[in-house]
Amino acid sequence: MAEGPTIPATICDFRPEDQAACAALYQDGLIGGRIADNDTGLDIYDIEHTYMKPAGNHFWVAKSLDNQVVGMIGVQHYDEGVGEIRRLRVRQDHRRRGIGHALVETAVRFCQQQNYLKVTLDTFMEREPALRLFEKFHFRLYTTRELSGKELVYFFLDLYAGEERPRHQPQ
Repeated sequence: MAEGPTIPATICDFRPEDQAACAALYQDGLIGGRIADNDTGLDIYDIEHTYMKPAGNHFWVAKSLDNQVVGMIGVQHYDEGVGEIRRLRVRQDHRRRGIGHALVETAVRFCQQQNYLKVTLDTFMEREPALRLFEKFHFRLYTTRELSGKELVYFFLDLYAGEERPRHQPQ
């Protein structure tokens, strides 16, 4: 795999000492400051148990040069052969620097290593930068639905199709 440009963060496995920072990042990223009707948010308050202990699940953080958590992403084993990307967040002051791309790339690579056939995710239409990022990875729109007056968009990525995934490109 080719090396990409340096991003201002390191992607690493979640550690228990990252818990409070991840919860704060999750809270900061809520649309309108409240949890969506299709969510409980419970997983984010016990990442160790939810993502790090069960086989087929995992959680990563992006840490800045001064060791602050500036991004996060998780994968949960959703169904037979399916991984779901969850909780993608990049701190506002660290966006548009390749961190989100590196987090998604890490999650997709994990799903490939787990031999998942498909990766799913959902997001709200208000998250346009995230939508563009998912398109770069060739996620396909599956369906949409309205939830509390907002449009929720569901995507999937077929890993068995053998499509080449984008890698970080030198700028």
